[in-house]
Amino acid sequence: MLVNKKTVELLAPVGQWSTLVAAVEAGADAVYMGGKAFNMRRFRDDFNFDNKELKKAVEYAHAHGVSLYITLNNLISDEEIPALEEYLTCLSNDVHPDALIVQDFAVVEIVKRLGLDLTLHSSIMMNTHNAQMIEKFQQFGITRIVASREMSLADIRLMKNETNMEIEFFVHGDMCIAEGGQCIHSGVVFGHSSNRGLCMKPCRWQYKFAEEKNINDADYMAQKKSEYKMALKDMCMYQALPELIQSGVYSFKIEGRMRDAEFVSNIVGTYRRAIDRYVADPTGYSMDKKDWQILKDNEVRGYSTCFAVAKPTYDEIGLSGEGEPRFFSKAVKEADLTIKTEFKTVSSENKPVLAVRCASLEHLKEACANGADVVYAGGDVYRPLTPWTLADFKEARIITEKANCKLVIATPRITRRLEISELEQLFTQLNIIKPDGILVHNIGTLNMAKKLTAIPVQCGVSFSLFNAKAAALLQNEGAVMGTASLELGCKQVQTLIEKSSLPIEVIVHGAIEAMICDFDFIEQETGKKQITNPEVFDKHYAFIDTADEIHSVRRTQYNRNNVLFAHDLCLLPYLDKLNTAASFCIEAQDYTAAYTGSLVNIYRQVIDDFAAYNIDELIEEIKVDAPRAFGNGVYRYEASR
Repeated sequence: MLVNKKTVELLAPVGQWSTLVAAVEAGADAVYMGGKAFNMRRFRDDFNFDNKELKKAVEYAHAHGVSLYITLNNLISDEEIPALEEYLTCLSNDVHPDALIVQDFAVVEIVKRLGLDLTLHSSIMMNTHNAQMIEKFQQFGITRIVASREMSLADIRLMKNETNMEIEFFVHGDMCIAEGGQCIHSGVVFGHSSNRGLCMKPCRWQYKFAEEKNINDADYMAQKKSEYKMALKDMCMYQALPELIQSGVYSFKIEGRMRDAEFVSNIVGTYRRAIDRYVADPTGYSMDKKDWQILKDNEVRGYSTCFAVAKPTYDEIGLSGEGEPRFFSKAVKEADLTIKTEFKTVSSENKPVLAVRCASLEHLKEACANGADVVYAGGDVYRPLTPWTLADFKEARIITEKANCKLVIATPRITRRLEISELEQLFTQLNIIKPDGILVHNIGTLNMAKKLTAIPVQCGVSFSLFNAKAAALLQNEGAVMGTASLELGCKQVQTLIEKSSLPIEVIVHGAIEAMICDFDFIEQETGKKQITNPEVFDKHYAFIDTADEIHSVRRTQYNRNNVLFAHDLCLLPYLDKLNTAASFCIEAQDYTAAYTGSLVNIYRQVIDDFAAYNIDELIEEIKVDAPRAFGNGVYRYEASR
C-alpha cells in the first residue's frame, strides 16, 4: 500500500499534565488519558484528570494539532449509572474529546439514548477479534477498534480488508497473558477487578507447572521450579515497524499512563523518528541503532512482539521475575465457602430454571435424569474429551425432548477466523436439528446467529454483563437472556436482576475459568509439539502458586488453555437470595457424569423448596466427590471494586 504522513497515528499515554506536554513535544499525533473515574488506571490519586483538567487538556492538544481520546474503558455497575450519565453529558457538552475508548455496552446505550456528541472507540477489553463483531460495532457508531492482543499482523490485515474499520494496536508496553476482558482472577480473589482498573496481577506470581496426577508426589514436585511463568515481557514493535505499517493498523498505541514524562518522551520520540523515516523512504528504511539503544535503555521487563509476528514462547516470558518493576500482590489461599455478609431473601412466585453445561452426552443424560430444565451442549470442550458432533446434537435433541428439558447449543468463548467459519456451517445445520436456543459469547456470534437462524439466542459469561443498560442493548439486538458477570457481588447481582428487562442467568456452581490464554504453556513445559505428540496435550496439568493453591489447566479443542480457580464456585447458600433470576447455571464441564448428576439432583431439590433443606448438610454431601474445594467468589465482598 502507499504510505504517507496520514497513514499512521502515533498514540501516546498520558497520566499527568507534564506527560501531556512531553508527549506532544515528542511528536505524538494523539494522546489518551483518563478521568478521575470510569477508567482502567485507578491506583494513584495523583494521576488522571478531573473534568476541568480534561477540558484544558483537550484545548492544549487541539492547539498543537493533536487528537485527544478519553478512556472510559471499565465495566460499570448499576449503582454507578447515574454518575456515568452525568459524566458523559459533561464530556459531550463541555470537554469535547475526539473520542472515548469504551468497554461497557452501557456507554454505547447511553450515548445513543441521550443523543450525545461523542465518538466511540472500542477498548482492548472488548477483545475484538472477528469481522462480525466489527460489523455490529459499526452499526453502534463505533469508528475504531483496538484489535485483540492475540491477533497476528496477518490476521489484522485480513480483518482490515474485510471491514475497512480503523484499527488501533498496542505497539509498546506492558501486556497481559490472558485474553482481553476474559481474566477475572484478581476480581474474584481480591475483589479488585482487572475489568475495572484495579488488577492485582496474579499473572505476575511465581508458579510451578505439573501434571495434575503427580502433584501429591513429593519427589516429582521437588524437581519442579517456581518461575514467573505467565509474566509476559513488554511489547516492542520497533523492529517490526514496516510489517506493522503495511498490516493496515492505523493507530500505534503506546501503553503506559502511569509512566513519567521522561519515559513517555523517549518512547514517543523514538517511534516518531522511525515512522517518519519509513514514510519518507519505505524501501530504504533500516533500524536506527541509536534509537534502538534508547529503547533498550528504557527497557523494563525485556521486549517481545507477543502474538503480532509469531506465537510467543518462554523466550517472551520473564521467567526470573528480575525485570518486574512492581509486584501488586502475592499468592494467597483462595477463600473457603463462608457467608460474611447478610443479604436479603427475595420473594418470588416464579422459580429460576436449572441449567447445566454438559461436557458430553453422558453428562447430558445424567443432567436430564436428575431434574435439569435446560442443558448446554457444545462450545469449548476440555481435552481429552472430544468436541460435540452433529450426531451428538441430534441424539441430545431426542434425549431432551423425552425428558421435557430444553437443549441449548453453546459456542466457543473466543471465535476467530477458524471458529467463525465452523460456526457458520453449524448454524445452518441447527436450523434442521432445531434446538431450543444458542448460547453465544460475543456480539459477533450473536450477530451471526440472528442472521443465520431463527433460534433464540442467549448471551454467555464472556459478555461480562455488569448492568441493566448493557443488558437492554443486548435485548435490543435480539438476545433472550444474559449472564451476570462473575465479578459482581451478591447485592450487585440482585440489582441487575431487578433493573434488567432482559432475563438474567446466574452461574451458581462449577469449575470457573480464572483466565483464558492462547499462550501454549504445555508445549513450552514439555518440549513437545501438538502435531507430533497430541497425546501429551490430552493430559491434565496445573499451575501451583506459592500459596500451594492448585490451578487446573484445561486445554480446549481450539488449543487454548483455560486456567481454573483453585476453588469451585458454590452459591447454594445464596439461591433464595437470587430466586428472581431467570436461570441458575451449573458449569459441569470439568466434572464426571456421575458427579454432575448428583449435583443437579441437590440443586433441583433446593430450588423446588428453599426452606425444606439444611444447606450446610447438603454442602457437606456434595463436597465428598468434588474435585476441588468450594468458594463463594466475589460474594464474600460487599461489591466488586
